[in-house]
Amino acid sequence: MESGDLRIFQAVAHEGSVTKAAGKLGYVQSNVTARIQQLESELGTPLFYRTKKGMKLTTAGENLLGYTDRILSLLDEAVKSTQFSAEPKGPLRLGALETIAAVNLPKLLLHFHRNYPEVKPSLITGHTEDLLQKVLQYKLDGAFVSRRVEHPDVEQFLVFEDELVLISEAGDADRRELLNKPLLFFGAGCSHRKRLEDWLREEGINPTNIMEFGTLEAILGGVTAGLGVSLMPRSAVSKLESEGKLRIHRIPPRYQQTDVVFVYRKDVFLTSAFRKFVKLLRDQLRGSRAMS
Repeated sequence: MESGDLRIFQAVAHEGSVTKAAGKLGYVQSNVTARIQQLESELGTPLFYRTKKGMKLTTAGENLLGYTDRILSLLDEAVKSTQFSAEPKGPLRLGALETIAAVNLPKLLLHFHRNYPEVKPSLITGHTEDLLQKVLQYKLDGAFVSRRVEHPDVEQFLVFEDELVLISEAGDADRRELLNKPLLFFGAGCSHRKRLEDWLREEGINPTNIMEFGTLEAILGGVTAGLGVSLMPRSAVSKLESEGKLRIHRIPPRYQQTDVVFVYRKDVFLTSAFRKFVKLLRDQLRGSRAMS
């Protein structure tokens, strides 16, 4: 069993498709299929169910994937340990909620880049559950998520707190009227969306008119145009309110607070770049506490 075979197996397992895995790896599809078949022959057991909806792991495949993720992570760490010196450099793979990526991270990443120009950060956005899974699968070094998580393999610390507010187009409006407008959100995994749905049900309103958008800019554009309302961290919309482009409405206290937490695997290889980034986050946290 070679590491190359395991990487192909891992890609097919995570993508759920030979075609997608081949595209991701830069291989021809027939090569990926042949390598999977060779691995199954070597192990003497099928690793996938071939279905019309894609490749589904068998029980043996699920067991192998757990070991594969760990083995390949160790191999990658071995390479990192020889390449990365005490001077921070190399890749830093981060994930964040869309609002955090757009509002809170640009200045932080700029500060980090000025101090450590040899580090090459990359940033993807997603929902908390998606980001957590990418951290657990070693696809991300760390991620900014919307709540504390309960998982034995995760290390985490609070980065900052924010207040969730209801936003609508600028001008006066009756609260009941606002709450009956379409709700503008990201996909079903959005934690802010669930809070607003819970609040609406408490108000006796059934939240059925939901419009989903792929970006923060699209949601804010829809709100400012009067298309609907949304729930957002105050830090993400305070500038737009001051410019008169939208209106902020406070919500019941039990739904207000939102925590931004940085999560990473306990067994992740701590490159000098990752250690410096974590130190910057902790220093920022201490600084904000000293000012409060």
